[in-house]
Parts: sequence; structure tokens; C-alpha cells
Amino acid sequence: MNGGRPKPIGDIVAQLMARRGYANERSAVAQQEAWQAVAGQSLARFTRVGLIRRGVLEVLVANSSMMQELTFQKTSLLEKLKTQLPDVNLRDLRFRIGAIE
Repeated sequence: MNGGRPKPIGDIVAQLMARRGYANERSAVAQQEAWQAVAGQSLARFTRVGLIRRGVLEVLVANSSMMQELTFQKTSLLEKLKTQLPDVNLRDLRFRIGAIE
């Protein structure tokens, strides 16, 4: 309880967004947009951003040759992503071959 005082509207909206998952959807879109900006169209069209677990962003890659190219550029891509997503504590990138829709 808030001592009988009304709750600030910002707190209520934040709780509602968290319950409904809107914050996760918004952050997933922001992560995908940041990845596309950093990777560029030529790489981004063969990839899809996955989840971030313990500071590691998983990126699904269409094939092994593209995965090798991304591995060569991993350090640069990670540094650029850190600037694009300053609120996300990124430590590493993990590339995995998977279905790209």
C-alpha cells in the first residue's frame, strides 16, 4: 500500500506494461532495429536477433558461411551494438544457425 495516497500514474502504467509484456516486445523491436543498423542490410537479411541471456545476444544465422563472416566481425559488431543499446548490458554475441523467416 502507498500509505493511503494514490499511486503515481507512471508506476501504474509501468506495472501494466510489464504484466502485458509490452516492454519485452518494444525492447525486442529495438534490438532488431539496432542489429539491422549495425550489421547492415547485406548481413541483416540473413540473420534474426534472438534472446539476450546473461548479457549474451543470440543471433540466428541462415547458413555456415554467413556465420563465419559474422564471427570475423564479432568484436566490431558488439562494440557498435553497445552504443546502439546503451541500456542493455551486452557482454557477448553468440551466433547459431537457425531458420530465418
